Amino acid sequence: MTTPVFESRMDQWTLGAPPPGYVLGHVRAVLADRVLDDALVAVRDGVVAAVEPHAPGVEADVDGQGLLCVPGLVDVHSDGLEKERLPRPGAELPMEFALLSFEGKLRAAAVTTAFHGAGFEQSHGRGLARTVERAHDVCHAVDERSASLVDHRILYRLDVRSPEGLQALQNRIAEAPDTGVAPLVSHEDHTPGQGQYADRSYYERYLMGARGLSAQEAADHVTNLISERDGRLGVREDAMAWLGEQARAGRIRLLGHDPASAQEIGELVERGGSVAEFPTTVEAARAARERGLPVVMGAPNVLRGGSHNGNASGRDLVALGLVTALASDYLPSGLLAAAFALADDGLVTLPEAIGLVTSGPAAVAGLADRGRLAPGQRADLALIAAGPKWPVVHTTLVSNA
Repeated sequence: MTTPVFESRMDQWTLGAPPPGYVLGHVRAVLADRVLDDALVAVRDGVVAAVEPHAPGVEADVDGQGLLCVPGLVDVHSDGLEKERLPRPGAELPMEFALLSFEGKLRAAAVTTAFHGAGFEQSHGRGLARTVERAHDVCHAVDERSASLVDHRILYRLDVRSPEGLQALQNRIAEAPDTGVAPLVSHEDHTPGQGQYADRSYYERYLMGARGLSAQEAADHVTNLISERDGRLGVREDAMAWLGEQARAGRIRLLGHDPASAQEIGELVERGGSVAEFPTTVEAARAARERGLPVVMGAPNVLRGGSHNGNASGRDLVALGLVTALASDYLPSGLLAAAFALADDGLVTLPEAIGLVTSGPAAVAGLADRGRLAPGQRADLALIAAGPKWPVVHTTLVSNA
C-alpha cells in the first residue's frame, strides 16, 4: 500500500516549473556518503520529504531512468555575469538582459543558487571596467529578479585600497535587502607583487595579451600601478578595520581572497573572517583548515590542472584534503566537470566530489537549507548523465518553497 508521502501528483505538473509536491523515481541518488541506486525522491511543499530505495509497486510522477540525482549546485563566486554583459569588446548589453541570459547558462550547468560578484572598486583590469556604478547595477538587477528559476544572490567584492568602493559598500550593506543570511563579502587586494599576482610578471604578461602592450610598456604600467596603490595603504587599514568590525558583529560573512601565508590566515581569523577563498599556497590552505575555515578553490583551476597565475593547484589541494568547496569563478559549466574529473581520477569519491559543489559551498555561504539530498532540504535537484567523459545535465528542478 502506498504511503501518503509517495502519492502521485502528476496532475499538478506544468511546463514552467515542478509542482510543490511530486515523486521522482528510479534515480541514482547521490547522498553525502554514498550513492543510492534505484532510488525514489519524494518532494512535499518544495522540500525533500524522503530519499529511499524505490520499492516495487510504488509509482512515481517522473521516471528518472537511472540518471544521477544530485542537489542543485551552489556557486559562491561567479564573475560570469561580467562576460555575459560584454560578449565582445565594445558590445555591452543591458544588465537585466545579461542576467536573464546568464540564468540560462546557470540552469544548464545545474546551478540553482548563484552568488554574482559585484566589484566595489574603480579599476580597468580586464573586460568591463569594475566601477561602483556597475557594482550597483549588478545589485539592482539581482534585487529585482526575485521570482526566477535560479536563486540569485550577491558576493560583495571589496578592493581594500579603493576609497570609493569602501564608501559605496558601507552604504549598500546598510540598505541591502534581507536574504535570511549575513551578506557574503570578500576582501581583496590585487596589487601586483603580492596576493594573486605575487609574481608581477604574470600580470605583465596578461597586459601584453589583453591590451597589446609591449614588454617594457607592461612593466612600466605595473610599476606605476604599484606606486599608485602604495599611496592608499591608509584606505586599506580603514577598510580592514571596518570589515573586522562588521564580521565580528555578525553583520557580514567575511571571505579572505587569495591568502598566501599562515600569517594572513591568522589575521583573517582575528578579523572575524569565516572563509579562505582561493588560497595561493599550500601553506595558506593548510593553515585555514587547521583554523577550521572552509577553503574555496576555482573549478577552472581544477580542470586546467593548475593556476593560470602560477599559484597553488586546486587538484593538488584537493588531493591533500584541504578543499571544502569549488566555485565557478567565471565558468558555470566547469563546476560539475571539475567535480567529475576529480572523482574519475580517484582523488575523491563521487559523493565527496558532488559535495564540493553543493554542500561545501552552501556551508561557505551559511545556507543550511540546501546542498544535500536529504529530508528537510530545499528540493533544488538536477538529473545528470555521467560520462562517458564529461557529465551532461538533463534536467534542473528548482524548489518553489
